[in-house]
Amino acid sequence: MRVGVHINRFDHPGGGPALGAELAAAGAAAEAAGVSWLSVMDHYFQMEFNDRAEDPMLEAYTTLGYLAAHTSTVRLGALVTGVTYRHPGLLAKIATSLDVLSGGRATLGIGAAWYGREHEGLGVPFPSVAERFERLEETLRICLQMWDPKANGPFEGKHHRLAETLCVPAPISAPHPEIMIGGGGEKKTLRLVARYADACNLFATSPDEVRHKLDVLRGHCETEGRDYDEIRRTVVYTGEAVGAGDLDAFTRDVAGYTGLGIDTVILGPRTGEPAAFIENFAAPAVRRLAGLD
Repeated sequence: MRVGVHINRFDHPGGGPALGAELAAAGAAAEAAGVSWLSVMDHYFQMEFNDRAEDPMLEAYTTLGYLAAHTSTVRLGALVTGVTYRHPGLLAKIATSLDVLSGGRATLGIGAAWYGREHEGLGVPFPSVAERFERLEETLRICLQMWDPKANGPFEGKHHRLAETLCVPAPISAPHPEIMIGGGGEKKTLRLVARYADACNLFATSPDEVRHKLDVLRGHCETEGRDYDEIRRTVVYTGEAVGAGDLDAFTRDVAGYTGLGIDTVILGPRTGEPAAFIENFAAPAVRRLAGLD
């Protein structure tokens, strides 16, 4: 197993002026530690269960572009972009730009969106769950069409209509930037993973539940005629061991996921100073997990 880090807080003691240097240090620490994945949230407001909506929140793709300039090997992505946040054609261009400027290290993390307050707060439409999933599938189709150099032309969907799908320059990643769909919904989300995604992201709730979700995904892959083993499986670990800095407890928890084909365990530090977290916890975690399958 590999280790990823998900930066989900920007409440640095030094405030906004300190964030640039802190993120640059986090990128350097991640690569020195052998961390394979570095992500940020894609939200307008801080999530309320992280503390308060009024807490600091940076725009995701601006932040990822900054991290791209301060790293050279770690894979970069949003965990995850809500489908409602940007027009699909613009999102494809943004993800392509990140891929080009990072040398082919971009992942398009995407999901159906859920945080109604931030949409209402900034005046962004927030349709029903059913419509958001319809838009999610159309967005995935649009991105794939824009990333196919032979497919420029119109796109006609229920919610989106594009006269052209030009995307120049093309992504560096071949055949296109990795698509990661976040969420464990068994009827819709995991079906979309089987149909469109290169990677999935689940919460590490328990080994038994993750095993069940992956079994559901395998079933969708069989229905879609997709090779299940082509899909990179990742989990977000938010257990108490991370907050407590307890590496032994973390290793015991994660050992329960061996045998499930989990590629990356993504840690969410509960701090606005991620560089120190990476040096003190993620770096030794990389070594601990290197021997787990």
